[in-house]
Amino acid sequence: MNLFIRKIRLFFSLYWIRMVIVFAIVLLIVLAIWGLMSLESFYRYITLATLPLQILMAGISASIFVFMYMSFFRGGLGKIESHKIKSGDVQVKWSDVIGVDEAKLEAMEVVELIKDRTRLRKIGGKILRGLLLVGPPGCGKTLLAKAIATEAGIPFLPMAASEFTEIFVGVGPLRVRRLFKTARQFAYGHGACIIFIDEIDAIGRQRTFSMFGGGGETNSTQNQLLVEMDGLKEKECNIIVLAATNAVEGVLDQALLRPGRFDRKVYINLPDLEGREKLFQYYLQKVKYDESINVARLARKSVYKSPADIENIVKEAALIATRYKKDVITYKEITEAIERIDMGIKHRRKMTEKEREMVACHEVGHLLVLYILHPTDDVFKASIIARRDALGAVHHHPREEWITSNKERLLANIKVALGGFVAEKIKFGTTSDGVSSDFKSAMLLAHNMVWRLGMGDEGFLGDYTVIPENQISDDVKANLNLQAQKIIQRCAKEIEDLLIKERDLLERFIKELLQKEELEYDEIEAIFKEYGKTHV
Repeated sequence: MNLFIRKIRLFFSLYWIRMVIVFAIVLLIVLAIWGLMSLESFYRYITLATLPLQILMAGISASIFVFMYMSFFRGGLGKIESHKIKSGDVQVKWSDVIGVDEAKLEAMEVVELIKDRTRLRKIGGKILRGLLLVGPPGCGKTLLAKAIATEAGIPFLPMAASEFTEIFVGVGPLRVRRLFKTARQFAYGHGACIIFIDEIDAIGRQRTFSMFGGGGETNSTQNQLLVEMDGLKEKECNIIVLAATNAVEGVLDQALLRPGRFDRKVYINLPDLEGREKLFQYYLQKVKYDESINVARLARKSVYKSPADIENIVKEAALIATRYKKDVITYKEITEAIERIDMGIKHRRKMTEKEREMVACHEVGHLLVLYILHPTDDVFKASIIARRDALGAVHHHPREEWITSNKERLLANIKVALGGFVAEKIKFGTTSDGVSSDFKSAMLLAHNMVWRLGMGDEGFLGDYTVIPENQISDDVKANLNLQAQKIIQRCAKEIEDLLIKERDLLERFIKELLQKEELEYDEIEAIFKEYGKTHV
Protein backbone atom coordinates (compact mmCIF):
# COMPACT_ATOMS: atom_id res chain seq x y z
CA MET A 1 0.00 0.00 0.00
CA ASN A 2 2.82 2.35 0.90
CA LEU A 3 4.52 1.65 -2.45
CA PHE A 4 1.20 2.28 -4.26
CA ILE A 5 0.89 5.71 -2.62
CA ARG A 6 4.49 6.51 -3.57
CA LYS A 7 3.73 5.59 -7.20
CA ILE A 8 0.71 7.91 -7.18
CA ARG A 9 2.88 10.70 -5.80
CA LEU A 10 5.47 9.93 -8.44
CA PHE A 11 2.79 10.18 -11.16
CA PHE A 12 1.68 13.60 -9.93
CA SER A 13 5.27 14.83 -9.54
CA LEU A 14 6.05 13.81 -13.14
CA TYR A 15 2.89 14.96 -14.87
CA TRP A 16 1.46 17.81 -12.73
CA ILE A 17 2.49 20.41 -15.31
CA ARG A 18 0.60 18.58 -18.06
CA MET A 19 -2.44 18.24 -15.82
CA VAL A 20 -2.41 21.97 -15.04
CA ILE A 21 -2.05 22.84 -18.73
CA VAL A 22 -4.97 20.57 -19.72
CA PHE A 23 -7.13 22.06 -16.98
CA ALA A 24 -6.24 25.61 -18.03
CA ILE A 25 -7.02 24.90 -21.69
CA VAL A 26 -10.42 23.39 -20.81
CA LEU A 27 -11.20 26.35 -18.55
CA LEU A 28 -10.27 28.88 -21.26
CA ILE A 29 -12.42 27.07 -23.83
CA VAL A 30 -15.42 27.14 -21.48
CA LEU A 31 -14.91 30.84 -20.71
CA ALA A 32 -14.49 31.66 -24.40
CA ILE A 33 -17.74 29.89 -25.31
CA TRP A 34 -19.56 31.62 -22.44
CA GLY A 35 -18.15 34.99 -23.54
CA LEU A 36 -19.18 34.50 -27.19
CA MET A 37 -22.70 33.53 -26.19
CA SER A 38 -23.09 36.83 -24.33
CA LEU A 39 -22.16 38.96 -27.39
CA GLU A 40 -24.58 40.32 -29.97
CA SER A 41 -24.74 38.30 -33.18
CA PHE A 42 -22.90 40.94 -35.29
CA TYR A 43 -19.89 41.11 -32.93
CA ARG A 44 -20.00 37.38 -32.41
CA TYR A 45 -19.61 36.77 -36.19
CA ILE A 46 -16.71 39.25 -36.41
CA THR A 47 -14.96 37.56 -33.49
CA LEU A 48 -15.43 34.09 -34.97
CA ALA A 49 -14.18 35.26 -38.40
CA THR A 50 -10.94 36.71 -37.01
CA LEU A 51 -10.37 33.94 -34.45
CA PRO A 52 -8.36 31.57 -36.73
CA LEU A 53 -5.96 34.35 -37.71
CA GLN A 54 -5.52 35.39 -34.08
CA ILE A 55 -4.83 31.79 -33.05
CA LEU A 56 -2.28 31.41 -35.86
CA MET A 57 -0.43 34.62 -34.95
CA ALA A 58 -0.51 33.75 -31.26
CA GLY A 59 0.88 30.29 -32.01
CA ILE A 60 3.72 31.67 -34.13
CA SER A 61 4.63 34.27 -31.49
CA ALA A 62 4.49 31.68 -28.70
CA SER A 63 6.66 29.22 -30.67
CA ILE A 64 9.33 31.86 -31.34
CA PHE A 65 9.32 32.92 -27.68
CA VAL A 66 9.52 29.36 -26.36
CA PHE A 67 12.32 28.45 -28.76
CA MET A 68 14.39 31.50 -27.86
CA TYR A 69 13.74 31.09 -24.15
CA MET A 70 14.50 27.37 -24.02
CA SER A 71 17.54 27.62 -26.28
CA PHE A 72 19.33 30.54 -24.70
CA PHE A 73 18.04 30.84 -21.16
CA ARG A 74 16.99 27.42 -19.93
CA GLY A 75 19.20 25.07 -21.97
CA GLY A 76 16.22 23.57 -23.77
CA LEU A 77 18.52 21.81 -26.20
CA GLY A 78 19.76 19.78 -23.28
CA LYS A 79 16.41 18.12 -22.72
CA ILE A 80 16.76 14.38 -22.25
CA GLU A 81 15.05 12.59 -25.08
CA SER A 82 15.27 9.18 -23.46
CA HIS A 83 12.28 8.00 -21.50
CA LYS A 84 11.68 5.46 -18.79
CA ILE A 85 11.75 1.88 -19.97
CA LYS A 86 9.97 -0.43 -17.59
CA SER A 87 11.74 -3.68 -16.84
CA GLY A 88 8.81 -5.56 -18.37
CA ASP A 89 9.38 -3.78 -21.69
CA VAL A 90 13.06 -4.70 -21.85
CA GLN A 91 12.36 -8.45 -21.83
CA VAL A 92 16.00 -9.53 -21.59
CA LYS A 93 16.46 -12.46 -19.21
CA TRP A 94 19.54 -14.32 -18.02
CA SER A 95 18.80 -17.05 -20.56
CA ASP A 96 19.22 -14.48 -23.36
CA VAL A 97 22.75 -13.61 -22.25
CA ILE A 98 24.92 -16.41 -23.65
CA GLY A 99 28.65 -17.01 -23.92
CA VAL A 100 29.70 -14.74 -21.02
CA ASP A 101 29.08 -17.00 -18.02
CA GLU A 102 31.66 -15.41 -15.71
CA ALA A 103 30.27 -11.92 -16.33
CA LYS A 104 26.76 -13.24 -15.66
CA LEU A 105 27.83 -14.55 -12.24
CA GLU A 106 29.12 -11.12 -11.25
CA ALA A 107 25.98 -9.49 -12.61
CA MET A 108 23.82 -11.83 -10.51
CA GLU A 109 25.56 -10.50 -7.40
CA VAL A 110 24.58 -6.99 -8.45
CA VAL A 111 20.94 -8.07 -8.76
CA GLU A 112 21.06 -9.59 -5.26
CA LEU A 113 22.49 -6.36 -3.87
CA ILE A 114 19.69 -4.36 -5.47
CA LYS A 115 17.02 -6.71 -4.13
CA ASP A 116 18.38 -7.04 -0.58
CA ARG A 117 20.37 -4.04 0.60
CA THR A 118 19.20 -4.42 4.17
CA ARG A 119 21.30 -7.55 4.69
CA LEU A 120 24.37 -5.75 3.33
CA ARG A 121 23.87 -2.80 5.68
CA LYS A 122 23.59 -5.15 8.68
CA ILE A 123 27.15 -6.36 8.25
CA GLY A 124 28.44 -2.88 7.43
CA GLY A 125 28.96 -3.56 3.76
CA LYS A 126 29.30 -0.85 1.15
CA ILE A 127 26.37 -0.29 -1.18
CA LEU A 128 27.31 -0.60 -4.85
CA ARG A 129 27.09 2.71 -6.74
CA GLY A 130 28.79 2.20 -10.07
CA LEU A 131 29.52 -0.82 -12.24
CA LEU A 132 31.75 -0.61 -15.32
CA LEU A 133 31.24 -3.20 -18.07
CA VAL A 134 34.47 -3.59 -20.07
CA GLY A 135 34.88 -5.68 -23.20
CA PRO A 136 35.22 -5.78 -27.00
CA PRO A 137 32.36 -4.57 -29.22
CA GLY A 138 29.48 -6.99 -29.70
CA CYS A 139 30.12 -9.06 -26.55
CA GLY A 140 26.78 -8.24 -24.88
CA LYS A 141 27.52 -5.35 -22.50
CA THR A 142 24.22 -3.58 -23.23
CA LEU A 143 22.35 -6.89 -23.18
CA LEU A 144 23.80 -7.71 -19.76
CA ALA A 145 22.79 -4.30 -18.39
CA LYS A 146 19.21 -4.84 -19.60
CA ALA A 147 19.18 -8.32 -18.07
CA ILE A 148 20.19 -6.87 -14.70
CA ALA A 149 17.26 -4.44 -14.85
CA THR A 150 14.82 -7.16 -15.93
CA GLU A 151 15.90 -9.62 -13.24
CA ALA A 152 15.85 -6.92 -10.56
CA GLY A 153 12.42 -5.73 -11.75
CA ILE A 154 13.24 -2.02 -11.67
CA PRO A 155 13.16 0.88 -14.19
CA PHE A 156 16.03 1.13 -16.67
CA LEU A 157 17.21 4.50 -17.99
CA PRO A 158 19.59 4.03 -20.94
CA MET A 159 21.54 6.85 -22.53
CA ALA A 160 24.55 7.00 -24.87
CA ALA A 161 27.43 9.14 -23.63
CA SER A 162 27.52 10.91 -27.00
CA GLU A 163 24.03 12.31 -26.26
CA PHE A 164 25.53 14.44 -23.48
CA THR A 165 27.88 16.31 -25.79
CA GLU A 166 26.75 19.27 -27.90
CA ILE A 167 28.32 22.36 -29.40
CA PHE A 168 26.33 24.50 -26.96
CA VAL A 169 28.08 25.27 -23.68
CA GLY A 170 26.35 23.86 -20.60
CA VAL A 171 24.15 21.36 -22.41
CA GLY A 172 26.13 18.29 -21.27
CA PRO A 173 26.03 19.05 -17.53
CA LEU A 174 22.34 19.95 -17.80
CA ARG A 175 21.52 16.60 -19.39
CA VAL A 176 23.46 14.79 -16.66
CA ARG A 177 21.49 16.65 -13.95
CA ARG A 178 18.16 15.86 -15.60
CA LEU A 179 19.06 12.21 -16.05
CA PHE A 180 19.87 11.77 -12.37
CA LYS A 181 16.83 13.81 -11.32
CA THR A 182 14.62 11.46 -13.34
CA ALA A 183 16.39 8.43 -11.87
CA ARG A 184 15.78 9.70 -8.31
CA GLN A 185 12.07 10.07 -9.05
CA PHE A 186 11.85 6.51 -10.38
CA ALA A 187 13.91 5.17 -7.48
CA TYR A 188 11.46 6.86 -5.09
CA GLY A 189 8.43 5.41 -6.88
CA HIS A 190 9.75 1.90 -7.60
CA GLY A 191 12.28 1.35 -4.82
CA ALA A 192 15.31 1.41 -7.13
CA CYS A 193 16.48 2.46 -10.58
CA ILE A 194 19.30 1.67 -13.00
CA ILE A 195 21.06 4.29 -15.12
CA PHE A 196 22.96 2.86 -18.08
CA ILE A 197 25.52 5.01 -19.94
CA ASP A 198 26.77 3.36 -23.10
CA GLU A 199 30.23 4.13 -24.57
CA ILE A 200 31.15 6.18 -21.52
CA ASP A 201 34.61 6.89 -22.93
CA ALA A 202 32.94 9.64 -25.04
CA ILE A 203 32.70 11.76 -21.87
CA GLY A 204 34.95 9.79 -19.50
CA ARG A 205 38.36 10.18 -21.14
CA GLN A 206 41.26 11.75 -19.26
CA ARG A 207 40.37 15.39 -18.69
CA THR A 208 42.52 18.01 -20.39
CA PHE A 209 43.36 21.31 -18.76
CA SER A 210 44.88 24.24 -20.61
CA MET A 211 44.88 28.01 -20.50
CA PHE A 212 42.94 28.05 -23.78
CA GLY A 213 40.07 25.99 -22.35
CA GLY A 214 40.48 22.92 -24.56
CA GLY A 215 38.01 20.14 -23.76
CA GLY A 216 36.01 22.46 -21.50
CA GLU A 217 32.55 21.14 -22.34
CA THR A 218 33.58 17.48 -21.99
CA ASN A 219 35.35 18.29 -18.72
CA SER A 220 32.23 20.03 -17.39
CA THR A 221 30.03 17.09 -18.36
CA GLN A 222 32.35 14.64 -16.65
CA ASN A 223 32.63 16.84 -13.56
CA GLN A 224 28.83 16.96 -13.30
CA LEU A 225 28.68 13.15 -13.59
CA LEU A 226 31.20 12.83 -10.74
CA VAL A 227 29.20 15.23 -8.58
CA GLU A 228 25.93 13.41 -9.24
CA MET A 229 27.45 10.04 -8.35
CA ASP A 230 28.80 11.49 -5.10
CA GLY A 231 25.33 12.88 -4.45
CA LEU A 232 23.90 9.36 -4.53
CA LYS A 233 26.00 8.52 -1.49
CA GLU A 234 24.92 11.62 0.42
CA LYS A 235 21.20 11.05 -0.17
CA GLU A 236 21.34 7.23 0.02
CA CYS A 237 19.44 6.86 -3.23
CA ASN A 238 18.86 3.30 -4.37
CA ILE A 239 20.35 3.99 -7.82
CA ILE A 240 22.94 1.88 -9.63
CA VAL A 241 24.92 3.51 -12.44
CA LEU A 242 26.06 1.04 -15.10
CA ALA A 243 28.45 2.10 -17.83
CA ALA A 244 29.91 0.26 -20.81
CA THR A 245 33.12 0.82 -22.75
CA ASN A 246 35.35 -1.07 -25.18
CA ALA A 247 38.27 1.30 -24.59
CA VAL A 248 41.24 0.29 -22.45
CA GLU A 249 40.96 1.38 -18.83
CA GLY A 250 43.90 3.76 -19.15
CA VAL A 251 41.78 5.93 -21.42
CA LEU A 252 39.23 6.69 -18.67
CA ASP A 253 39.82 9.42 -16.11
CA GLN A 254 41.04 8.04 -12.78
CA ALA A 255 38.42 10.10 -10.93
CA LEU A 256 35.72 7.93 -12.51
CA LEU A 257 37.38 4.74 -11.31
CA ARG A 258 38.07 5.68 -7.73
CA PRO A 259 36.12 4.00 -4.85
CA GLY A 260 32.54 5.20 -4.61
CA ARG A 261 32.15 5.63 -8.37
CA PHE A 262 32.94 3.00 -11.02
CA ASP A 263 35.12 1.06 -8.62
CA ARG A 264 33.68 -2.33 -9.58
CA LYS A 265 34.38 -3.72 -13.04
CA VAL A 266 32.99 -6.65 -14.96
CA TYR A 267 35.19 -7.88 -17.80
CA ILE A 268 33.28 -9.40 -20.71
CA ASN A 269 35.52 -11.39 -23.03
CA LEU A 270 34.94 -13.09 -26.36
CA PRO A 271 33.14 -16.42 -25.94
CA ASP A 272 35.15 -19.65 -25.80
CA LEU A 273 34.44 -22.81 -27.79
CA GLU A 274 31.62 -23.92 -25.48
CA GLY A 275 30.13 -20.42 -25.47
CA ARG A 276 30.14 -20.25 -29.28
CA GLU A 277 28.35 -23.61 -29.47
CA LYS A 278 25.61 -22.31 -27.17
CA LEU A 279 25.34 -19.10 -29.19
CA PHE A 280 24.91 -20.99 -32.48
CA GLN A 281 22.31 -23.24 -30.88
CA TYR A 282 20.45 -20.21 -29.47
CA TYR A 283 20.33 -18.21 -32.70
CA LEU A 284 19.64 -21.23 -34.91
CA GLN A 285 16.51 -21.89 -32.85
CA LYS A 286 15.14 -18.59 -34.13
CA VAL A 287 15.26 -19.80 -37.76
CA LYS A 288 14.51 -22.98 -39.69
CA TYR A 289 17.70 -24.98 -40.10
CA ASP A 290 18.92 -28.42 -41.09
CA GLU A 291 19.11 -30.59 -37.96
CA SER A 292 22.24 -32.31 -39.33
CA ILE A 293 24.33 -29.13 -39.00
CA ASN A 294 27.43 -29.81 -36.89
CA VAL A 295 27.27 -26.95 -34.39
CA ALA A 296 30.59 -27.95 -32.77
CA ARG A 297 32.30 -27.60 -36.14
CA LEU A 298 30.74 -24.15 -36.62
CA ALA A 299 32.07 -23.15 -33.20
CA ARG A 300 35.59 -24.23 -34.20
CA LYS A 301 35.29 -22.31 -37.43
CA SER A 302 34.29 -19.08 -35.65
CA VAL A 303 37.22 -18.58 -33.28
CA TYR A 304 37.41 -14.97 -31.97
CA LYS A 305 33.82 -14.24 -33.07
CA SER A 306 31.67 -12.18 -30.71
CA PRO A 307 28.01 -12.97 -29.91
CA ALA A 308 27.00 -10.15 -32.25
CA ASP A 309 29.13 -11.69 -35.01
CA ILE A 310 27.47 -15.09 -34.57
CA GLU A 311 24.00 -13.56 -34.61
CA ASN A 312 24.93 -11.71 -37.80
CA ILE A 313 26.22 -14.96 -39.37
CA VAL A 314 22.90 -16.73 -38.77
CA LYS A 315 20.92 -13.77 -40.12
CA GLU A 316 23.13 -13.58 -43.21
CA ALA A 317 22.74 -17.35 -43.71
CA ALA A 318 18.95 -16.91 -43.62
CA LEU A 319 19.17 -14.25 -46.34
CA ILE A 320 21.39 -16.49 -48.47
CA ALA A 321 18.99 -19.45 -48.05
CA THR A 322 16.10 -17.22 -49.09
CA ARG A 323 18.04 -16.10 -52.15
CA TYR A 324 18.58 -19.75 -53.08
CA LYS A 325 14.84 -20.39 -52.48
CA LYS A 326 15.53 -22.95 -49.76
CA ASP A 327 13.14 -23.71 -46.91
CA VAL A 328 15.86 -24.32 -44.30
CA ILE A 329 19.39 -23.13 -43.58
CA THR A 330 22.11 -25.71 -44.25
CA TYR A 331 25.80 -25.83 -43.36
CA LYS A 332 26.63 -24.49 -46.83
CA GLU A 333 24.68 -21.25 -46.26
CA ILE A 334 26.30 -20.68 -42.86
CA THR A 335 29.77 -21.25 -44.32
CA GLU A 336 29.02 -18.84 -47.15
CA ALA A 337 27.73 -16.30 -44.63
CA ILE A 338 30.99 -16.47 -42.65
CA GLU A 339 33.03 -16.01 -45.82
CA ARG A 340 30.85 -13.15 -47.05
CA ILE A 341 31.17 -11.29 -43.75
CA ASP A 342 34.92 -11.91 -43.39
CA MET A 343 36.07 -11.63 -46.99
CA GLY A 344 33.25 -9.95 -48.92
CA ILE A 345 30.88 -11.00 -51.68
CA LYS A 346 32.10 -13.15 -54.55
CA HIS A 347 32.56 -11.43 -57.89
CA ARG A 348 33.96 -13.24 -60.88
CA ARG A 349 36.64 -11.46 -62.87
CA LYS A 350 37.69 -12.40 -66.37
CA MET A 351 41.28 -13.65 -66.34
CA THR A 352 43.50 -15.38 -68.84
CA GLU A 353 44.26 -19.05 -68.25
CA LYS A 354 47.86 -18.17 -67.38
CA GLU A 355 46.80 -15.59 -64.80
CA ARG A 356 44.18 -17.94 -63.37
CA GLU A 357 46.78 -20.68 -63.01
CA MET A 358 49.16 -18.30 -61.24
CA VAL A 359 46.44 -17.29 -58.77
CA ALA A 360 45.70 -20.97 -58.07
CA CYS A 361 49.42 -21.68 -57.56
CA HIS A 362 49.71 -18.72 -55.17
CA GLU A 363 46.80 -19.91 -53.01
CA VAL A 364 48.01 -23.51 -53.00
CA GLY A 365 51.37 -22.28 -51.69
CA HIS A 366 49.59 -20.73 -48.71
CA LEU A 367 47.47 -23.85 -48.26
CA LEU A 368 50.34 -26.38 -48.20
CA VAL A 369 52.49 -24.39 -45.79
CA LEU A 370 49.52 -23.74 -43.51
CA TYR A 371 48.45 -27.39 -43.34
CA ILE A 372 51.89 -28.98 -43.08
CA LEU A 373 53.87 -26.48 -40.98
CA HIS A 374 51.50 -24.36 -38.90
CA PRO A 375 51.25 -25.61 -35.28
CA THR A 376 47.92 -23.98 -34.33
CA ASP A 377 45.85 -23.08 -37.41
CA ASP A 378 43.56 -25.11 -39.65
CA VAL A 379 42.68 -24.40 -43.27
CA PHE A 380 38.91 -24.38 -43.78
CA LYS A 381 38.64 -23.35 -47.40
CA ALA A 382 40.69 -22.40 -50.47
CA SER A 383 39.24 -20.33 -53.30
CA ILE A 384 40.29 -18.64 -56.54
CA ILE A 385 37.04 -16.64 -56.80
CA ALA A 386 37.70 -12.92 -56.31
CA ARG A 387 36.48 -11.19 -53.16
CA ARG A 388 37.02 -7.49 -52.57
CA ASP A 389 40.55 -6.73 -53.86
CA ALA A 390 41.81 -10.31 -53.56
CA LEU A 391 41.75 -12.65 -56.56
CA GLY A 392 41.78 -15.67 -54.25
CA ALA A 393 41.98 -16.62 -50.59
CA VAL A 394 42.83 -19.37 -48.13
CA HIS A 395 40.41 -19.17 -45.23
CA HIS A 396 41.92 -20.33 -41.93
CA HIS A 397 41.46 -20.01 -38.18
CA PRO A 398 43.19 -21.32 -35.07
CA ARG A 399 41.94 -24.72 -33.96
CA GLU A 400 41.43 -23.23 -30.49
CA GLU A 401 41.72 -19.83 -28.81
CA TRP A 402 45.21 -18.44 -28.42
CA ILE A 403 45.62 -15.40 -26.20
CA THR A 404 49.38 -15.18 -26.77
CA SER A 405 51.69 -16.25 -29.61
CA ASN A 406 55.08 -17.92 -29.11
CA LYS A 407 58.04 -17.70 -31.47
CA GLU A 408 57.08 -20.86 -33.34
CA ARG A 409 53.59 -19.58 -34.08
CA LEU A 410 54.90 -16.22 -35.28
CA LEU A 411 57.45 -17.93 -37.56
CA ALA A 412 54.67 -20.16 -38.92
CA ASN A 413 52.60 -17.06 -39.76
CA ILE A 414 55.55 -15.63 -41.68
CA LYS A 415 55.98 -18.89 -43.57
CA VAL A 416 52.30 -19.01 -44.51
CA ALA A 417 52.48 -15.41 -45.75
CA LEU A 418 55.49 -16.24 -47.94
CA GLY A 419 54.04 -19.52 -49.24
CA GLY A 420 52.31 -17.93 -52.24
CA PHE A 421 55.45 -16.07 -53.34
CA VAL A 422 57.66 -19.16 -53.16
CA ALA A 423 55.09 -21.36 -54.95
CA GLU A 424 54.89 -18.89 -57.87
CA LYS A 425 58.68 -18.77 -58.08
CA ILE A 426 59.03 -22.59 -58.12
CA LYS A 427 56.36 -23.27 -60.75
CA PHE A 428 56.72 -20.24 -63.07
CA GLY A 429 60.21 -18.95 -62.32
CA THR A 430 58.72 -15.50 -61.69
CA THR A 431 56.36 -13.79 -59.25
CA SER A 432 53.42 -11.36 -59.41
CA ASP A 433 52.36 -8.21 -57.57
CA GLY A 434 49.84 -10.31 -55.63
CA VAL A 435 52.58 -10.89 -53.04
CA SER A 436 52.63 -7.27 -51.82
CA SER A 437 50.15 -7.76 -48.95
CA ASP A 438 51.89 -11.03 -48.02
CA PHE A 439 55.27 -9.29 -47.84
CA LYS A 440 53.77 -6.50 -45.76
CA SER A 441 52.41 -9.01 -43.26
CA ALA A 442 55.63 -11.07 -43.13
CA MET A 443 57.92 -8.06 -42.72
CA LEU A 444 55.76 -6.55 -39.99
CA LEU A 445 55.86 -9.82 -38.04
CA ALA A 446 59.64 -10.20 -38.46
CA HIS A 447 60.20 -6.56 -37.52
CA ASN A 448 58.15 -6.90 -34.33
CA MET A 449 59.90 -10.15 -33.41
CA VAL A 450 63.30 -8.45 -33.53
CA TRP A 451 62.53 -4.86 -32.49
CA ARG A 452 59.92 -5.53 -29.82
CA LEU A 453 60.02 -9.15 -28.65
CA GLY A 454 63.73 -10.01 -28.41
CA MET A 455 63.39 -12.93 -30.86
CA GLY A 456 66.39 -12.10 -33.04
CA ASP A 457 69.58 -14.16 -33.33
CA GLU A 458 72.15 -11.61 -32.14
CA GLY A 459 71.03 -11.30 -28.51
CA PHE A 460 69.42 -7.84 -28.68
CA LEU A 461 66.83 -7.99 -25.90
CA GLY A 462 64.12 -5.44 -25.16
CA ASP A 463 61.57 -3.30 -26.95
CA TYR A 464 63.55 -0.89 -29.11
CA THR A 465 60.41 0.87 -30.33
CA VAL A 466 60.09 2.68 -26.97
CA ILE A 467 63.47 4.34 -27.42
CA PRO A 468 63.42 7.62 -29.39
CA GLU A 469 64.78 6.92 -32.87
CA ASN A 470 67.51 9.56 -32.58
CA GLN A 471 68.88 7.77 -29.51
CA ILE A 472 69.48 4.46 -31.33
CA SER A 473 72.73 4.26 -33.25
CA ASP A 474 72.75 3.53 -36.97
CA ASP A 475 74.74 0.34 -36.33
CA VAL A 476 72.08 -0.99 -33.93
CA LYS A 477 69.29 -0.11 -36.38
CA ALA A 478 71.10 -1.80 -39.25
CA ASN A 479 71.78 -4.89 -37.14
CA LEU A 480 68.13 -5.16 -36.03
CA ASN A 481 66.88 -4.77 -39.60
CA LEU A 482 69.41 -7.35 -40.79
CA GLN A 483 68.12 -9.85 -38.22
CA ALA A 484 64.55 -9.29 -39.40
CA GLN A 485 65.66 -9.91 -43.00
CA LYS A 486 67.46 -13.10 -41.92
CA ILE A 487 64.24 -14.40 -40.38
CA ILE A 488 62.38 -13.82 -43.66
CA GLN A 489 65.16 -15.36 -45.75
CA ARG A 490 65.37 -18.41 -43.49
CA CYS A 491 61.58 -18.92 -43.62
CA ALA A 492 61.55 -18.55 -47.42
CA LYS A 493 64.33 -21.16 -47.76
CA GLU A 494 62.46 -23.64 -45.55
CA ILE A 495 59.28 -23.15 -47.59
CA GLU A 496 61.17 -23.59 -50.86
CA ASP A 497 62.62 -26.90 -49.66
CA LEU A 498 59.16 -28.06 -48.57
CA LEU A 499 57.37 -27.16 -51.82
CA ILE A 500 60.09 -28.67 -54.02
CA LYS A 501 59.80 -31.86 -51.99
CA GLU A 502 55.98 -31.79 -52.26
CA ARG A 503 55.88 -30.73 -55.92
CA ASP A 504 53.38 -33.49 -56.81
CA LEU A 505 51.02 -32.36 -54.06
CA LEU A 506 51.42 -28.75 -55.25
CA GLU A 507 50.42 -29.70 -58.80
CA ARG A 508 47.49 -31.81 -57.59
CA PHE A 509 45.97 -28.98 -55.58
CA ILE A 510 46.49 -26.50 -58.44
CA LYS A 511 44.61 -28.86 -60.77
CA GLU A 512 41.77 -29.31 -58.24
CA LEU A 513 41.40 -25.57 -57.67
CA LEU A 514 41.35 -24.79 -61.39
CA GLN A 515 38.59 -27.34 -61.87
CA LYS A 516 36.40 -26.60 -58.83
CA GLU A 517 37.44 -22.98 -58.03
CA GLU A 518 36.77 -23.68 -54.33
CA LEU A 519 37.86 -26.50 -52.03
CA GLU A 520 36.12 -27.15 -48.71
CA TYR A 521 37.81 -28.53 -45.59
CA ASP A 522 36.68 -32.12 -46.20
CA GLU A 523 38.01 -32.07 -49.78
CA ILE A 524 41.34 -30.60 -48.66
CA GLU A 525 41.66 -33.12 -45.84
CA ALA A 526 40.90 -36.04 -48.21
CA ILE A 527 43.67 -35.03 -50.65
CA PHE A 528 46.24 -34.69 -47.88
CA LYS A 529 45.29 -38.11 -46.49
CA GLU A 530 45.63 -39.53 -49.99
CA TYR A 531 49.27 -38.40 -49.94
CA GLY A 532 49.80 -39.53 -46.34
CA LYS A 533 50.08 -36.02 -44.90
CA THR A 534 48.81 -34.94 -41.46
CA HIS A 535 48.94 -31.80 -39.34
CA VAL A 536 52.09 -30.98 -37.40
